[in-house]
Amino acid sequence: MSRPHCRTRSLSLVTTLTLALTATLLPATSHVPGAPAAGGPLTLTAAAPDGERWNADLSVVDRDDVNVRRTPAGLRLREARSAGRSPRSPHSAVAEGMLLNAPRTLSRPATRIRAQVTADVPAGATVEAQVRGWRVSGWTEWRAATAGAVFDRPVSRVQSRVVLTAPAGGATATVRGVQLTADATAAVSAATPGLTYRVYATRIGLVGELTANGRTVQPRDHFVALPSRRGLSPLNTGDYTVRVCTTTGSRCEYAPVWDVGPWNTRDDYWNPSAVRENWKNLPQGRPEAQAAYQSGYNGGRDQFGRTVLNPAGIDLADGTFWDGLQLTTNAWVDVAYLWTGGGPRGVVGDGPLNIRTGASTSYPIRGLAAQFANVPIQCYVTGQSVAGPYRTTTRWNRLATGQYVSHAYISGVYGGSVPVC
Repeated sequence: MSRPHCRTRSLSLVTTLTLALTATLLPATSHVPGAPAAGGPLTLTAAAPDGERWNADLSVVDRDDVNVRRTPAGLRLREARSAGRSPRSPHSAVAEGMLLNAPRTLSRPATRIRAQVTADVPAGATVEAQVRGWRVSGWTEWRAATAGAVFDRPVSRVQSRVVLTAPAGGATATVRGVQLTADATAAVSAATPGLTYRVYATRIGLVGELTANGRTVQPRDHFVALPSRRGLSPLNTGDYTVRVCTTTGSRCEYAPVWDVGPWNTRDDYWNPSAVRENWKNLPQGRPEAQAAYQSGYNGGRDQFGRTVLNPAGIDLADGTFWDGLQLTTNAWVDVAYLWTGGGPRGVVGDGPLNIRTGASTSYPIRGLAAQFANVPIQCYVTGQSVAGPYRTTTRWNRLATGQYVSHAYISGVYGGSVPVC
């Protein structure tokens, strides 16, 4: 049963202004910094000593970008509306757009990336530069870079994106330039690897609408939504993948995070308080919507002031909901946020792929691994020979106890070598 969806994504309101910011001026729970002064273009920046610098390319808008267009004045939203077949669901509170840049290989590893954004931002509109870094175990989460994004260990590649929002029908920001700086600073502690929490799951539905990363939702689709862009995968990737299982553990699906919601958009509840973007006084692993619904936290409302009608911390696309977990109604599930773990990862090149309880197609199906999902590989065994799209092989990868997939459907492995079980 589908609920009224509240997968809105918004940033705080700012006025048109010119402002230079350092990291110390940014409150930890702020969305986008504001100031009392007005009149003129907005320049958001952090102090930038010597480091590797480059400019983000704002001139190319292609299929992995969402609801943005290039104009002679700069990058803008293509449509500032939130109804019909816009890049938002019909229940959206704001219009948003996102430009994704190609990854950049750094000349030397860095632990901090900072962005200077030059933009005209009318009242009600927002703009934010975000970055993520590549390391051996995969991509970090996305971080706001205006005040400096600090990684817990050095990264060798950096990818940036620009996120714009505007009130429905309102004026949009115009981004004229984004300069990035990579350097080294003291690292911060990483979140505990392999985080797993029990949260309430609801069904996405919304076939034909666009997700936050630009995918048109298909019937019986296989992906999930989390209420923070920090774990949002670019289109047709599984850089951020979850393992979602029924509470009995009888069914699981590995699925990429392709949308933002439910309810909130800045609630990375799986992170510890020092990292969590908003709602820092909630226990790690407790979604704000759950706290609002169950105990009246924040007056029982989400970040947009709406009354929370259920405790959802994850949305499941219809295929994940019906076929992967075989759910018939909204339910509590156990979710592992796989990018917080370590070790080898395999990319599911063709799917959804059946997960078996043993190394043969004669074993029962335990669940599914969606196409593009990045799945952990504990070890491998020799089993039935399978001819797949990438190879014919007797290798079967063990993802977890009692969960095996044929290596014939794995397009690549990264993060280390895979041992024999």
